[in-house]
Amino acid sequence: MKRSLSPIERQQPAPPERRSRTEYLRRPSPIGVPLPVGGSDTAERRHTRRHLVRWAALLALPCIGAGAIYWLAAPPSIAVVHPRRGPAVQAVYATGTVEPTVMVPIAARNMARLVELAADEGSTVAKGQVLAKLEDDDLRRAVEVTEAEERYAKAELDRLAVLVERQVVARSAYDRAKADWEKARAAAARAAAEAGFLELRAPADGIVIRRDGEIGQMIGANQTVFWLSCCAPLRISAEVDEEDIAQVRPGQEVLIRADALPGQTFHGQVLAVTPKGDPVARSYRVRISLAADTPLMIGMTTETNIVLRRGDNALLVPAGSVQQDTVWRVQDGRLSPQKVTVGAKGTAEVEILEGLGDGDWIVAAPSPNLKPGQQVRAALPRDRDDRSDARHRAEAPARAPAAEPRLAVGHRARGRVFSGGVVADAGVGSGFHQAPR
Repeated sequence: MKRSLSPIERQQPAPPERRSRTEYLRRPSPIGVPLPVGGSDTAERRHTRRHLVRWAALLALPCIGAGAIYWLAAPPSIAVVHPRRGPAVQAVYATGTVEPTVMVPIAARNMARLVELAADEGSTVAKGQVLAKLEDDDLRRAVEVTEAEERYAKAELDRLAVLVERQVVARSAYDRAKADWEKARAAAARAAAEAGFLELRAPADGIVIRRDGEIGQMIGANQTVFWLSCCAPLRISAEVDEEDIAQVRPGQEVLIRADALPGQTFHGQVLAVTPKGDPVARSYRVRISLAADTPLMIGMTTETNIVLRRGDNALLVPAGSVQQDTVWRVQDGRLSPQKVTVGAKGTAEVEILEGLGDGDWIVAAPSPNLKPGQQVRAALPRDRDDRSDARHRAEAPARAPAAEPRLAVGHRARGRVFSGGVVADAGVGSGFHQAPR
């Protein structure tokens, strides 16, 4: 029996017709890609994917094999460079101390107490000027005694001279009295001189650079109280290693740096080389002149570079390319060792005096397993390639003038040759590198 519908149920739409799962999957996809239909369709797609993977692997194997054969059979690639032209300086490194050319010590002759100071460090003094006085009470009394004895001896001599003229006394008495008077006069002069030694006077015009003594202090005999600088400008006494002293000559240019005046470079000149060295330190002392208006002060420690040779158009190669005075040239794709004569050596570059030309290709960093005649493929380093392109431009910009040479803080190496890092904008070398002390 069919149920009658209410007015509300008649107004509601009929429910959608239910479809099976297979029919639902066969409907077009909203994005235009057919949806999978059943389990058999999925298995077919997996089979197709495996087939494609097999073919891709079969095609990749020959490519990999060909690449391996090429990698094993092809000559190795080696970075090569051209020598370049640039400034280079060869010099000897040494440390030294600023000192006066003439330094005069002023000391006491006798032991006495210091009672007066008339000059201090930095004072400009004239020859004969009193700088200090020592206690002289005892010597002054001794001077008075000897002067009294001299007066008595003189009076006795005069009386005997009258008696001798009258022939009252013998001539021998007069001679004895004269000898006594001369002895008393000498004793008085000696006492006066000893008393004068207790006044410390300047032996020449100059500047007091040091004073060792205070009022009330007991000064011993021959103890220096003042140091006087006079007669000449300052100089530097540098210690040069015995391995390099044969290359040092008077008149050579010297570049000077002091830690007390950072960023400044001073110029000097070799004055003399001492003929006798120090057998313990294995060094020789070299005297270096300074300008009269130098700001360097006495006692400052300096680092010096004695310039042996300077070149503005030196042939330079990377420092790592030279091993035991030998470089590896690349000619027609093959290696050949080449002996060279090395000049200035630096941490970055080395100067070549003989054995190479501007157009030669050399290995930038040769490995120990290189062999003569070995076939190689040359490759330019990126930085060198860029510099070479810039150097060969048709219209290169004008080169800026080189900066004033300056020194860097140095490692305590002995007798290094250098340029570049030591003398700024000068080329190649390694005299004073930035290094911990």
